[in-house]
Amino acid sequence: MGVKRDAIIKTAAMLVIGDEILSGRTQDVNVSHVAKTLTLIGIDLLEARIVADNAQAIVSAVRELSKLYDYVFTSGGIGPTHDDITADAIAQAFNVEIDHDPRAIALLEAHYANSNLELNSARLRMARIPIGAELIPNPVSSAPGFQLHNVYVMAGVPRIFQAMMSEVLPTLESGDRIESRTIDAGLPEGQIANQLGEIQLQHAGTMIGSYPYVDGTNISTRIVIRSRDITALSQAVVDVEQMITELNIKIPIQGCENHD
Repeated sequence: MGVKRDAIIKTAAMLVIGDEILSGRTQDVNVSHVAKTLTLIGIDLLEARIVADNAQAIVSAVRELSKLYDYVFTSGGIGPTHDDITADAIAQAFNVEIDHDPRAIALLEAHYANSNLELNSARLRMARIPIGAELIPNPVSSAPGFQLHNVYVMAGVPRIFQAMMSEVLPTLESGDRIESRTIDAGLPEGQIANQLGEIQLQHAGTMIGSYPYVDGTNISTRIVIRSRDITALSQAVVDVEQMITELNIKIPIQGCENHD
């Protein structure tokens, strides 16, 4: 019998930068995109933060997150305006200089020449890249993002962010994927909470979550079981399904359950 290897686990964090997110003027969709795409290649998104366009807030968050996780992805703050300070903050976080990068300048020159637009000083700000960083291609509007150490700095506009993320994904070292199974309990959380807690204790190699929802006139619960170990996942599924069968009732809404 072969020796079972330890699971390969890669972790990530997302840092969303921008006053417009915190004020509610813009709704973030980039975290969801990162979570979904990383899950597909076996990287666990374990934390997401939103910070204002404040240099010290960005520096502090980047320094902390880059030490905690294998990868850090940022969105926002690399455009042409005065409040686009992300590139400078990333340079400060890693104690490196920042300057106009010839590679980025060439990309912008070609783009604006083809667009019959002027590459003015404001647009040229998008060519300022921390020294030592690698460029992240931008298939949409040419202004590149960049990678410095394990931090990937990308635009906030969802279409551009997603295009940049597509360029980044093939370069990442992936881990073992987490598989999941979803079971509709047909019961409110309070009716299954004790039994579900006992099942979780019996299946340490899995993560079991419960998610309540309203189905017509009934409060019901979806149980999601996740694991990198398919055998452990299957065993937990059997026990959860058996629990539901044994309870074998549906509770009509008679008031609201309390949920944490």
